Amino acid sequence: MSVPLALPRWADLVLLPAVCLAVALAVAAGVVALVGQSPPEVMVALVHGAFGTLRGLSYTLYYATTFIFTGLAVAVAFHGGLFNIGGEGQAVMGGLGTGLAALYLSASLPAWAMLPIMLIAGMLFGMLWASVPAYLQAYRGSHVVITTIMFNFIASSILVYLLVNHLRPKGNMALESALFAPSAKLPGMQQALAWLGVEWPASPLNLSLVLALMACVAVYLFLWRSRAGYRLRAVGSSASAAQYAGINAKHQTLIAMAVSGALAGMVGMNEIAGVSGKLILEFVGGAGFTGIAVALMGRNHPVGILFASLLFGALFQGGAEVAFDVPGFSRDMVVMLQGLIVLFSGAMTYVIAPLVAGGLRLLPGVSGARRG
Repeated sequence: MSVPLALPRWADLVLLPAVCLAVALAVAAGVVALVGQSPPEVMVALVHGAFGTLRGLSYTLYYATTFIFTGLAVAVAFHGGLFNIGGEGQAVMGGLGTGLAALYLSASLPAWAMLPIMLIAGMLFGMLWASVPAYLQAYRGSHVVITTIMFNFIASSILVYLLVNHLRPKGNMALESALFAPSAKLPGMQQALAWLGVEWPASPLNLSLVLALMACVAVYLFLWRSRAGYRLRAVGSSASAAQYAGINAKHQTLIAMAVSGALAGMVGMNEIAGVSGKLILEFVGGAGFTGIAVALMGRNHPVGILFASLLFGALFQGGAEVAFDVPGFSRDMVVMLQGLIVLFSGAMTYVIAPLVAGGLRLLPGVSGARRG
């Protein structure tokens, strides 16, 4: 996101998020000290839990994969001038599409055909779900923030209804579908690396990480290396100016939200095809809302989103380890740390940015920190 003071591009994408993160960690360390814990002990345990072992790293990357999808979804919509906070519902519907394709086709199709169909189905379900709020804003004047909030609840209700009344096997009390056939299982990273002769510990990490990295490249090429992306960003910068230049702003609203929904819909490949092997309740687990923080932290750029997703993945995995390893440090304190990072990477950016710009002016040979 742009800030009132224009910073050099490198400072906006790298330096400012780093400073915001450092401030958030410093404030969090103060809070940890106030509750009687040792900030260095907590930080060492968190980092070691997230990156200190291959198993911990695997879980960190597993969480990060989902956040990449939802973070990219928020970013694409933002570049089109839209604040899509419906990633949660779009991910739910995407997972539903992925699961339905697996339930009805996996018994008769091989993996090489089944997995692409599941991916396409998830993207289509997410795209269609996001297109309704887009149409309502573009042609009926409804604000996309309000409609996407409501659609989150509707998506969750649809999933519950289908699991309770149609998809749950008879005699099964759990809110989950039947297991998919083996052809609908996305290979785990342990299995994939074993094909290459590399030993890797068992974990939920699977090949959807590769899909997430490919999505980052695709989003970058779309937004900054294509005419379609230029038109979308033009509307996001100024809808009236873009309209004057001959760009249909209403069409771009539909395109931005459709692409955004498709990206969120890919979450199902990680959680449904890659881990559970069946359609379950609450498989998104708030990742759609975390994606908003990831996009803020990553400055709505695919590279920034990649690193921000890794950070939040580390917080989720490392935080769980801290709760086990550090006596008296609860999971709620980890949530506090996440909240501080969201605060300082979002709202407090407008407070920190002028300080960063002022500091850059004092450095010889550094230009670009000027008022926009």
